[in-house]
Amino acid sequence: MRMLPGTDRLVRGESLTDQVQTQVDTQIQTGREQILNRGYAILENVIPPDAVGGVCEGVTEAAIGRDIANVPAGRGAVSGLINHTQVFAPYLAEPRLLGLTRAVLGEHVRVSFTSTIVALPGATQLKWHADWPFNQHNAGHIDPPYPDTVMHLTSIWMLTDFTPLNGATTIVPGSHREPNNPTGGYGIGEYDEHPEAVQVVGAAGTVMVMDSRMWHAAPANAADEPRIGLAIRWAPWWLNLDVLMPDSDERRRMVDEPGCTDNQVPAVTRRVFDGLDEAVKPLFRHWVR
Repeated sequence: MRMLPGTDRLVRGESLTDQVQTQVDTQIQTGREQILNRGYAILENVIPPDAVGGVCEGVTEAAIGRDIANVPAGRGAVSGLINHTQVFAPYLAEPRLLGLTRAVLGEHVRVSFTSTIVALPGATQLKWHADWPFNQHNAGHIDPPYPDTVMHLTSIWMLTDFTPLNGATTIVPGSHREPNNPTGGYGIGEYDEHPEAVQVVGAAGTVMVMDSRMWHAAPANAADEPRIGLAIRWAPWWLNLDVLMPDSDERRRMVDEPGCTDNQVPAVTRRVFDGLDEAVKPLFRHWVR
């Protein structure tokens, strides 16, 4: 779905015209139906072409030296990116994107993760998986069989072009309706080929929004340039995120004390939160410490 003329007004804190709002509402409804039925929707130009290069540069600079300890070779992943750069933050309020997440998860949707996803030249293929809280390797996971309802969304932000050569994300459309995923030993091996898999390619500035139950993987990057993106995940108000919070009781009980593993999402600092746009603050206020 392409960006409509005038939708950048909301990112700048301005109101949309009635005509543009009607078109935005139509795209939101279409995207909601796509997520429910096939598991994903694609929004083009969430970050406009004249801005995405600067966002990519800011993210790349902020990520230097901050990768998580267990990042695979040739990959880059920075958790809690919002604390290190806010260059992408205004686009969280892009009307189609924010409207779509609210249409699927409810008015009081929250951002649960902000991470980089970088594939350097030569990076090898990663495993099939579903994202938190459906990845069975994580301490904080929902046991299968999963109820057939959307409980968490993953958005993949393309800060460079995502192509077949540089390792554009591979998904299995419709797999969000399965009761389990390959991390639970279900369906296929974690490195096996899937006959219905497709790569989600797109120009820089595109965002794919998918049900976090979706089976997906990162292929090898056979290009000469890095493939740079963001993984920003969204949760409804009722989903308990505390196992992700360092030093929380849930994390001590479920991760630290038994010696298990899970994602960790640092708290948003008060200084960073206070500097966010007013339209973006509600997405992070639950994680401020």
